[in-house]
Amino acid sequence: MEHMPADPHQQHMLRAIELSRQNVAAGRGGPFGAVVVKDGVVIGEGANAVTRTNDPTAHAEVEAIRAACAHIGSFDLSGAVIYTSCEPCPMCLSAIYWARIGRIYFANTTADAAEVDFDDRFIYRELQKDPASRSVPMTQLMRDEALQAFRDWRESMGKVRY
Repeated sequence: MEHMPADPHQQHMLRAIELSRQNVAAGRGGPFGAVVVKDGVVIGEGANAVTRTNDPTAHAEVEAIRAACAHIGSFDLSGAVIYTSCEPCPMCLSAIYWARIGRIYFANTTADAAEVDFDDRFIYRELQKDPASRSVPMTQLMRDEALQAFRDWRESMGKVRY
């Protein structure tokens, strides 16, 4: 039997790494796994499911966040920690912030990911550019009309802030 480290951080990271390796071995998707923990309890796990589900947003961190939110019945993961087998891409990092996760532990780096053809550096560079200068053209259209939805939101009594 393999020795399990006493450090809970290492235990959770080992689980994220195990999920990433199992995903590759089973041919289910990319080499990424993630675990969300709150108050010492695993509340969500995920492995990359992009190719299996034909969903480009089905990264391990997003899958783990979705599972954690479903498990606790809330979109707010304040006080939770995420362990991920690789430094999060820009999309996953944004999801982590939106979920209000308080800490990120990661194993592989973005440079390690780039070595196996998962290169996010392009997206990080694109985010620094003015929207009109990005590789995917962005054109603002009908702002005045769209602002009405924001005014409606501001005045709504039934809104749930997130």
